Amino acid sequence: MGAQLRVFRRRIRSVQATKKITKAMELIASSRIIKAQQRLDASMPYLRNLTEAISAAASHAADVSKHPLMTSGEVRDRAAVLVITADRGLAGAYSANAIREAAGLTKLLNEQGVQVSPYVVGRKGVSWYRFRGVPLAGEYTGFTDQPTYADARRIGQDLLEAFLTPEDQGGIDEIHLVYTNFVNMATQEVRVRRLLPLEVVEEVVQPDGKGLPFPLYEFEPGAEQVLDSLLPRFIDHAVYTALLMSAASEHAARRRAMKSATDNAEELIRTLTRQANQARQAEITQEISEIVGGADALASA
Repeated sequence: MGAQLRVFRRRIRSVQATKKITKAMELIASSRIIKAQQRLDASMPYLRNLTEAISAAASHAADVSKHPLMTSGEVRDRAAVLVITADRGLAGAYSANAIREAAGLTKLLNEQGVQVSPYVVGRKGVSWYRFRGVPLAGEYTGFTDQPTYADARRIGQDLLEAFLTPEDQGGIDEIHLVYTNFVNMATQEVRVRRLLPLEVVEEVVQPDGKGLPFPLYEFEPGAEQVLDSLLPRFIDHAVYTALLMSAASEHAARRRAMKSATDNAEELIRTLTRQANQARQAEITQEISEIVGGADALASA
């Protein structure tokens, strides 16, 4: 066997081993997408009911604009940006897109005279900020592919504590959330959402009378106290929903990237096999030519 043919066969074995790995990672990501979607669907009813309860409490409260979580200060000096990225790579441009959107938001806030304090979820985002020497106000790693409510609550408590801290003691005036919204298996969109202060929007009733009325609630001891209890939970659950959305998007991006890598490996194997066959045919042709040439030489002698 010629040296060139051995090189081709060695490369084919190497690419086949890589293909097995990428195919396995594709299947694992596919199974985790389904689990992430189920967890996301299971959390949505609680979020809807919580939103309805908060809306009802706000409609019965005396003056919700004076609530500390709904008060928007006239002066905006500091803002927190929570960026959700991945702990692991091999997910295409998933983390890069979120970081790029956060960098654009940071630039916009800086142009408005607002100092940004980044809170980063995921090792990819933490590494990106550390490499550029950007100090982090908070970093959370180790759970991006399977987040729990305890992780979201820890993040929400840190953000809420920073928001309620007085400005002269290093507090922040607003909180922005950058995450990847899961639309379907093929589409994921990076979204930016202002988390705090909450914005009160009055619902306009349509002329045809369509629209769901608020459920009948009785607030004890009062609507203001209920808001004080529900709003922190709303912040925690908003962070939890963003984590679940980002986890499903991460698995979808990794599945797509691994499928592309598997397809590329198959194409490379076909190309190398064709080249190996050509090298083998060339060796056979050369051997036949040498035998024929030797026979002719003996016949001439």
